[in-house]
Amino acid sequence: MSHILEEAAKVLHEEAKGIEQLVDTLDQRFVDAVNMILQSKGRVVCTGMGKSGHIARKVSATLASTGTPSLFLHPAEGVHGDLGMVTADDIVLAFSNSGETGEVINLLPSLRRIGAQIISVVGKHESTLAKNSDIVLLVEVEKEACPLGLAPTTSTTVALALGDALAVCLLEERHFTPENFAIFHPGGSLGRKLLLTVENIMHTGQDNPVVYSGSTVQDALFVMTDKGLGAANVIDEEGQLLGLVTDGDIRRGLDSGSEFLEWPVEDMMTKYPRTITKDKLAAEALHLMEKNQPRPITVLPVVDKKGKCLGIVHITDLLRRGIV
Repeated sequence: MSHILEEAAKVLHEEAKGIEQLVDTLDQRFVDAVNMILQSKGRVVCTGMGKSGHIARKVSATLASTGTPSLFLHPAEGVHGDLGMVTADDIVLAFSNSGETGEVINLLPSLRRIGAQIISVVGKHESTLAKNSDIVLLVEVEKEACPLGLAPTTSTTVALALGDALAVCLLEERHFTPENFAIFHPGGSLGRKLLLTVENIMHTGQDNPVVYSGSTVQDALFVMTDKGLGAANVIDEEGQLLGLVTDGDIRRGLDSGSEFLEWPVEDMMTKYPRTITKDKLAAEALHLMEKNQPRPITVLPVVDKKGKCLGIVHITDLLRRGIV
């Protein structure tokens, strides 16, 4: 087993070395590439063949998700019509370690006629791709981590790292925020935390458990059982929130005997309960529930700015939607 771990460590060290050496080669050309993309009115069209194509596809996805419009162009499909997706306003980000990849080189005449600018990510500065690029980002490595020196390993890792650096610098220059990121990731946990509001998940209308002032505890118990949320909002005739009664209150009332069911609900409700407005983030609702002392709560009445009861939100609604 030791020889396996030794080989794995050698690969990781070799690839880490490649990235560290890349740091020393960063120069004005990288800055120019960032500025060219920032000033562009079009998209970044990433392209590459084979392993470089996989890197190009990933870099394109990273750019698109961090505020830089981007798409991937398969070079072999490009010469069979997909070049039609490229415009004069676009910038082509071409990946090729050798700089001589036939499918990528075949794109160059058409790209020049279209008028798109070209940034190449190559391992050889004197290559055909480099000589025909507006900006060359060199990712030359001493050797591949592959012991045969054949499989792209260190070279693809370095190219990917450079692509990530490009995307992050663009993100910073665009002042891209977590809220922006969430818009592009509505299906992810971050998107749910930053986009989902209380209004999206609260129980309203017929689903809102309410009892009116003057009702008995028994009336509240019936409503709570029917709605299944373990609580009921207590309101007046104008719909103003007066308090909240929970199943915990009911259980504690049992210590007083069954006659407590005839008590006015006001005698056992929590007056001035913690509330939230519908425009607040769902994540904030969860935070309010968890920080409530001396014990966390599981429901929050939803009110408007004047205190009118609009609904209720339950902790299970938040957890079900991935708000954690």
